[in-house]
Amino acid sequence: MFAKCAVQLVLFFSALVPTVQAQTGSKALVDESRAVANQIVNQVRGELVRELERTGPVRAITVCKYSVPEITSNISRQTGMRVTRVALRPRNRALGEPDVWEQRVLLDFENRITKGEKPDTLEYHEIIDEPAGRVFRYMKSLPVTQPCLLCHGPSNQLSEGVRALLATEYPNDKALEYNIGQVRGAVSVKKSF
Repeated sequence: MFAKCAVQLVLFFSALVPTVQAQTGSKALVDESRAVANQIVNQVRGELVRELERTGPVRAITVCKYSVPEITSNISRQTGMRVTRVALRPRNRALGEPDVWEQRVLLDFENRITKGEKPDTLEYHEIIDEPAGRVFRYMKSLPVTQPCLLCHGPSNQLSEGVRALLATEYPNDKALEYNIGQVRGAVSVKKSF
């Protein structure tokens, strides 16, 4: 009887080990992805603030158009992860259009805000199977703050110079009419196993 109980306990605890290892691995992936997302947010914020202070919002649009894709591309190469910024209403559809998984997460972020969660704390992650194999996916929200409104706020409140440049550079722009507290988009991180 004792031997049978001992074997059952060993089998029970053995079954728990892969779960603990998976959770530990998942935590490491979350921490790494969060650090990458924060790195992008901080670098982009730094570039934008410098340009806003130096020349104003019209030149900040150029930072978003040229510098931000370069920043995300460099971080992707450095980390071996696919790192992008996506939005349900992207300004640049070629670079910011979310895939189905990202759309679902962005909609979930919006739903969570309506339930009282703070937009700057929203993140989501999971391991999923894709046709090319198993991947870890992570997203961190990009909440709208006061400086964002200079280029993403209500169109009737944008400067004439910003409106003119957006009409020229992004004729199909959907990234307008935001207010503080909304989610503008998210940093999306994808890592293959």
